[in-house]
Amino acid sequence: MGGLLLAVSLLVGSLAPPVAAQAPQRSSDDMSVGIRLVDAPVSRRDDNRAHRYIVDHIKPGQQIRRRIAVTNYSDTRHRVQLYPAAAAVHKDGFAFAHGRQGNELTRWVALEHSQLVLEPDETAKVWTEITVANNATGGEHYGVIWAQISPEHDPSKQVRHVGRAGVRIYLSVGPGGEPRSDFRIEDLTGSRAADGAPMVSALVKNTGGRALDLAGKVALSKGPGGAFAGPFNVKATTVGPGRSTVATSALDPGLPGGTWTARLTLTSGLVTRESTGPITLGTPRRDGNPQLAVFTIGGLASVAAALLAAFAYRRRNRSR
Repeated sequence: MGGLLLAVSLLVGSLAPPVAAQAPQRSSDDMSVGIRLVDAPVSRRDDNRAHRYIVDHIKPGQQIRRRIAVTNYSDTRHRVQLYPAAAAVHKDGFAFAHGRQGNELTRWVALEHSQLVLEPDETAKVWTEITVANNATGGEHYGVIWAQISPEHDPSKQVRHVGRAGVRIYLSVGPGGEPRSDFRIEDLTGSRAADGAPMVSALVKNTGGRALDLAGKVALSKGPGGAFAGPFNVKATTVGPGRSTVATSALDPGLPGGTWTARLTLTSGLVTRESTGPITLGTPRRDGNPQLAVFTIGGLASVAAALLAAFAYRRRNRSR
């Protein structure tokens, strides 16, 4: 028989108060665990990011404290292990280290409890202290506080399922004030994916000194026949200082081709930036999909079809 395989399920991410943690569906292996941040500093009370993650700036030799809440969402009593592990921000976003691998930040983290015994649906709150070393490396440090449920070792099973959930840490270290957070939006573009679905994309450059977790919306107006649409959610990864990422938004497949005005709004923490400009969505391809098919008879018929489609789309939006 081969060696024991380890299957890790990230079942519940950290949740932002005051929204209550939502229990995930019970998994077949009964290994569901949740974790969320309870406290955020008063200076960051308006920063939604600081309610989800441990985000702060601190001088060498100083300490911060946060409480985390851990919940056993399983149907059985479990022993939950708590530990810090390393993380990094690469070109593809926030990356978790393998297993319990540490870094400079994890050496500064002390947890009130390294394990908890929780009944089904029981929640416990645990203090976390981060004491930065006097000789700490300056800059932003990344890590995760994990809550993990591991089953008892069974030699007869080759796959071992582990339930794990974490709270990210973004800790800036250095003298003086916190580095500025900022970003710039460039190259707002419309296009169609290989399957014909319309989309909007933009290049986002992190011009500040802290990592960004971007979220936002895109709204369309002044389309064919005066049509408008949206807003649509925007997908973007975590982007580190000095790095860039592409933010994308999948649009309604029924949108007619033509020129639109797009307004893209992105936010990370307390920083919001907006970009507005014309985009062009190509003509939907004819592939048998009634939402995407465009039937034309000569140039005049093409224009008429586009205007009728835009008028119908606008009326449908208004009736919602």
